[in-house]
Amino acid sequence: MSGDLFLFVSTNVALAILTVSLLLTAVRLLRGPTLADRVLALDLMTTIAVGYVGVIALRTGFLLYLDIAISIGLVGFLATIAFARYILVQGGADRQQRVAGKKSVGLR
Repeated sequence: MSGDLFLFVSTNVALAILTVSLLLTAVRLLRGPTLADRVLALDLMTTIAVGYVGVIALRTGFLLYLDIAISIGLVGFLATIAFARYILVQGGADRQQRVAGKKSVGLR
């Protein structure tokens, strides 16, 4: 088996595995029972996108694609941090409402 044929077959297998994982992640994104599950699915989707770009970079031989993969990874990281901050703030607001509800019940 020549090197070109091995690279062609291995990139096809990698793209197939990435496609299956993307479909399963999309299912988790749509069916996720909690917001945290959906945020985790979005984070995994950005990781899969980096994988796609990396495989395409290997297949075509253009190293410029690796810069694009790094950019996608950074944007995905920042988006995950923003969503985590949102979940944290939302959880704090819910906790304050529960505590305020208990205090008002105790005063009656």
